[in-house]
Amino acid sequence: VCHFKKGTEICNYSYSNTVLAIKLNRARLVVCLVGSLYIHNIRDMKVVHTIRDTPPNPNGLCALAPSSDNCYLAYPGSATVGEVQIFDAVNLRAKIMIPAHDSPLAAIAFSISGLEVATASEKGTVIRVFSVNDGSKLYEFRRGVKRCVSIASLSFSTCSNYLCCSSNTETVHIFKLERPSPDAKDTVQTDDWMGYISKAVTNFTNMALPSHVTDVFTQGRAFASAILPVAGLKHSCVITTIQKQLR
Repeated sequence: VCHFKKGTEICNYSYSNTVLAIKLNRARLVVCLVGSLYIHNIRDMKVVHTIRDTPPNPNGLCALAPSSDNCYLAYPGSATVGEVQIFDAVNLRAKIMIPAHDSPLAAIAFSISGLEVATASEKGTVIRVFSVNDGSKLYEFRRGVKRCVSIASLSFSTCSNYLCCSSNTETVHIFKLERPSPDAKDTVQTDDWMGYISKAVTNFTNMALPSHVTDVFTQGRAFASAILPVAGLKHSCVITTIQKQLR
């Protein structure tokens, strides 16, 4: 751990296995190994808790909320299905387990407040946002219907109104997080065939269609997208504020 401005080393620690990921906020520093997580107190850098025997996590998948007030840690609760374990990194106790996906997790991200968590699975077609407090699903977005992809990163905007998603394809998707009003049924965009069918499925909720079919047309779609010049790489993305505008 180094002091950025002074260019000096504050401390150093060695671990029993390869360090796969490091996360920190103003209260905690978390070090992720393949089968354990070490939680350090940021003030004196001492280890205050160790989560041992976690499900195998070879990609070091974990997320730490930016907020010190809601200082939650998220990591896979299973290696076979998409369960998210939420851990209170200040009070050092498990908070909630969220059954997010049928397939293993590929990406996790907290909102700035730490009260929402976004997830994607290895299948890579659906992104979901859950409440950290009770585990309820707040939003569900469909990245696409054409192909399964490898989700590389999820990131909330600082205002928590937008969520971006990148993968190994050339497209970055941006989703808008807004709750539709009860009178918003007729506002579904119909500028393409998906829009027309989405509106039809929304208006005729008793249609005798399989649930996985209706899910495709009732899930939110991208608010905007960006095309990158190269596909096949593990792209990362972030929404930031530059000169008071989201970029």
